[in-house]
Amino acid sequence: MGFPEDLSDLLERRKASGIRVDPPRREMIRDALAGREAMATANGALATWTPVESTGRSPKDTVFVRRPESEAEIDWDSPNSNAVTPDTFDRILEDCLTTLATKSTIYVTNRVVGADSHYALPIRTVTDQALTALFTDNMFRPVPPDLERSCFARRPFTLLVLPYDKLRPERYQGRLRVDPRLGGTSTMVVGMDLDRRIGVVYGSAYGGSVKKLIFTVMNTYLPAEGILPLHCSANEGVAGDVSLLLGLSGTGKTTLSADPRRALLGDDEHGWSDRGVANFEYGCYAKLIRLDPQKEPEIHRAICHQADPLDHGAIIENAMVYPNGSLDLDDERFTPNSRASYPLSFLSNTKDPPVGDHPRTILFLAADANGVLPPVSRLGRDQAMLWFLMGYTSKLAGTETGVVDPVSTFSRFFGEPFMPRHPGVYARLLGEKLDRHHTRVYLVNTGWSGGPFGVGRRMDITLTRELVEGALSGALEDVPWREDPLFHLQVPLRCPGVSDPTILDPGATWSDRSAFETRARRLASEFSARFDKAYGHKGIDPAVVACCPGK
Repeated sequence: MGFPEDLSDLLERRKASGIRVDPPRREMIRDALAGREAMATANGALATWTPVESTGRSPKDTVFVRRPESEAEIDWDSPNSNAVTPDTFDRILEDCLTTLATKSTIYVTNRVVGADSHYALPIRTVTDQALTALFTDNMFRPVPPDLERSCFARRPFTLLVLPYDKLRPERYQGRLRVDPRLGGTSTMVVGMDLDRRIGVVYGSAYGGSVKKLIFTVMNTYLPAEGILPLHCSANEGVAGDVSLLLGLSGTGKTTLSADPRRALLGDDEHGWSDRGVANFEYGCYAKLIRLDPQKEPEIHRAICHQADPLDHGAIIENAMVYPNGSLDLDDERFTPNSRASYPLSFLSNTKDPPVGDHPRTILFLAADANGVLPPVSRLGRDQAMLWFLMGYTSKLAGTETGVVDPVSTFSRFFGEPFMPRHPGVYARLLGEKLDRHHTRVYLVNTGWSGGPFGVGRRMDITLTRELVEGALSGALEDVPWREDPLFHLQVPLRCPGVSDPTILDPGATWSDRSAFETRARRLASEFSARFDKAYGHKGIDPAVVACCPGK
């Protein structure tokens, strides 16, 4: 098929009626309300609810076109690298165009991803939903006047989004996965043809499907330009010192990056180029469940500030809204993954444009529920590459008796589903940039101390903030350190602002040192086993391998 020419022909035929190219923001909001795609809450934000299968991403329905000429660039061993054939993707595109031709209204938005115009990626989104168009207005950036300087200026990406239509399973039998929920072929696809620079979201109304598809695209394209994409938050001190915070859900990344003394560049997606750090996005896509206005006032205010609906435009997905329009963010009966999309401009302490110098400090966050990692430790270059590869944290799993035990979770680069290239590519880029810019790297444990979950206690946020401040200010560089031989970490013997240095030695906080050592060895063996399974045949630098716990 002749896509994108076929799409251009379709849009050209529809120009006279029913197609809206880059409509004003107020018009998209008005159309979303009039079309019952959303309702206005009491404070003026837009609330929407998706089908149950669209309350989160669908990793098994996220696919890449596999072509002989480019397949060597993708790590097909990754559990998230689901392949489809070019002719299957062409069939999906054909169905997209056929379905779009039946729509009374089509919205087209032209935005970019990347605040550094040297690598801003033009994104053309085509959809039948005003709310989806508004989502791209919240999350993707306006086209900069100097787009011509971008390495992608002549290589735009096109995204087709049909959230509420479904694929016909009989057309894809043997081509797409069998969905046990349906008892047959899946009717949803989040697909990328990275060679032809086309993406499709068909059958998923979850806003994160749009956001993360484009993030995955950036994470694939940027390394070839010498740019390291990172799943992280970033902020900047008054002296222009930039810090990056990487961590999986539940590690405190959002809380720790929202520092009133530091301007926020962004909360989720950034690139590190030869010019420094830049946010990819124009907005935030925040998790809402149990959002506390006292602990996270900035996010709460961004979503819940009072405004006329046509002037608001925050999109609230799948949260409890009562008939009077009030929100209950503690109610997770529909999903614990309620979300809100809003522009960064809704926050008070942000940097505009969200670009900064090379990071002075990087923090890897881990919520270790085993209680065996120190609350802070310093990482050398090879150690940093190892912990970047591993992306460790703990999750808690229930047992029949109600006692919980930590489950180790590893997500490479703290964003495994969105990093499809071979792991050595991202790790090498990090190592090269650390060498060139002398960036300090620390591992911060925001998990448990004095014992595992159920015995010990969660790290006090006040203590964590003191340790983070010591790392960001450079004060931790001037203290004595010891080497942890099991985890290959450099542990400080004291920290300015911490009155009791005992807390810095995790074994000293346990009542039973032998139990601590047993637990620590168990976690180290989990690291070693995971590394061997994921990277044992990936040609990782032996110096990095030697930094793996348990080796």
